Amino acid sequence: MNTNAKRAYTRPEFCDVHGIGQTKFYEEVKEGRLKVRKVGRKTIVLRDDAEDWLQQLPTLSAAHAA
Repeated sequence: MNTNAKRAYTRPEFCDVHGIGQTKFYEEVKEGRLKVRKVGRKTIVLRDDAEDWLQQLPTLSAAHAA
């Protein structure tokens, strides 16, 4: 394992890396699909929680992907 790998993302980092906007981020949190944690006033997403969120995203069939 790369010891320099990020273990957590701030909200802006998460949105940038995962290609979603702030509104969608907060929607995912509100609906309980994305787990966040607080460090003081900062909101973070652990790498494992980000991975869980990605795995829970719905898949599309080839017909719907176009």
